Amino acid sequence: MTIYLLRHGETALNVARVLQPADTPLSARGAIQAHALARRMRSTGLVGVVSSHLLRAIQTAQIIGDECGLEVRTCELLQERNFGDWRGLTHDSMDFNPLVFTDAPPGGETAREFAARVAQAFEHITNLRAGMNGPLAVVTHGMFIRQLLSSHVTLEAGCSLPAHLGNTSVSLIAACVPHHVELLNCTRHLDDEIAHDANSLSAG
Repeated sequence: MTIYLLRHGETALNVARVLQPADTPLSARGAIQAHALARRMRSTGLVGVVSSHLLRAIQTAQIIGDECGLEVRTCELLQERNFGDWRGLTHDSMDFNPLVFTDAPPGGETAREFAARVAQAFEHITNLRAGMNGPLAVVTHGMFIRQLLSSHVTLEAGCSLPAHLGNTSVSLIAACVPHHVELLNCTRHLDDEIAHDANSLSAG
């Protein structure tokens, strides 16, 4: 009774530390990472794949779906926090940290609105998983996964969330209450040549 939370593969804008527009695709390296993730997922007995509708997530999810012989569903609730008019700006060019900004960016959503949407999404994916007879893969984004893990699951005593969630990282949670975390931010499927860039932006 498990749910796999999977971050999408690397993009050029992740590496450039840019708040990403919705249509940002995987880089060539990100696609290789996604194929490595897909090979790992093939042995898990997945019965479903659901993805954010943003391009980088869909591309990652489709690679997994093709590898596992599964159709990919999309859900807009799974998208990254909407930074509105700030999308396309580099994180390092801003004189504050937009990732912890609580008000709404122009044309974007507040931290509270984002948290409420993640809660809706979590209800959706747990309901979806309840109707399946095996594991569900959820392909989404760094800030989304962090918000879900910080608000809706139970970590082991003494365990804390990592500061940085890697591209194509795998986090595994129990599908039933209290949704224990069984695996957190694992990228063992990536060898040294395609390892996650720790200097990249963990949002997106």
